[in-house]
Amino acid sequence: MNQTQILVQVKDLKKYFPIHQGILIQKEVGAVKAVDDVSFDIYCGETLGLVGESGCGKTTTGRTMLQLYPPTDGQVFFDGQDLTRKKPRELRALRKRMQMIFQDPYASLNPRWTISRIIGEPLSVHNMDQGNAKFEKVEELLDLVQLNANYMNRYPHEFSGGQRQRIGIARALASEPEFIICDEPISALDVSIQAQIVNLLEDLQDRFGLTYLFIAHDLSMVRHICDRVAVMYLGGIVEMAAQDELYDHPLHPYTQALLSAVPLPDPRLTRSRQRIILEGDPPSPANPPSGCRFHPRCAIAKEHCQTDLPIWREIRPDHWIACHEA
Repeated sequence: MNQTQILVQVKDLKKYFPIHQGILIQKEVGAVKAVDDVSFDIYCGETLGLVGESGCGKTTTGRTMLQLYPPTDGQVFFDGQDLTRKKPRELRALRKRMQMIFQDPYASLNPRWTISRIIGEPLSVHNMDQGNAKFEKVEELLDLVQLNANYMNRYPHEFSGGQRQRIGIARALASEPEFIICDEPISALDVSIQAQIVNLLEDLQDRFGLTYLFIAHDLSMVRHICDRVAVMYLGGIVEMAAQDELYDHPLHPYTQALLSAVPLPDPRLTRSRQRIILEGDPPSPANPPSGCRFHPRCAIAKEHCQTDLPIWREIRPDHWIACHEA
């Protein structure tokens, strides 16, 4: 990992989805603040984990970074180039270098296309290989993800969930990218298959020098695969640190609650560990609380937490947090 060279830089990224009311004449009455002022860097060759509960904005962050959703505000730099200011033609040339592995292997593959066409589509879009060269490249990609090349004329419904996710990984690798967003690539798979997919992603990273943004719910798997971890809550990042530092010394109350829910293999450790139960439900991103987003559920919140936004600060070397009281 090259700690000095930044490949991806996200600055003050926002993505709001408008809320409309009315039947004949629709009027905008508010917005869902799915991603609200998010900033982080990803270094060449590293894996940055992005964790948080469902609905906190992890997937929206990933899709907005790749400009699959147009950002409401903020900037995304890839290799020094601002993606938010690129025209569609310029963006297409950069898309070859950035890919995404989607969460649901059952919904992300076209059921009417053969595997050969699905994996070969990026090659056609980016004018990379044609004819026999394209056929040989698809065979090579199937071999990379440990699938039989004889499968290429089959359709997605003929494969299991783990095999479909391998096909999705092969499709992402087809354009020879440098950066891949892995959007919960194992959450829809059986536990027995999850380790195989994670090991495959690690092998591919070592082989091709890939950089990952790994979005996940499984905190134990995130510690295994990621170099650094960012914790997201209600559209904003509340803590970020190296994986061992974050897991051994969590400082934000929300991170502490998340990690206390991770199952431990030793029953004695489980019994001796203090379980942190958060009160109430997460607020709506359409109407987030003032001040610190977490203050309605926080056990250490003070009066100023209700009015003042916490400053993003480095509380230990390379350990960043957004909290008044931690």
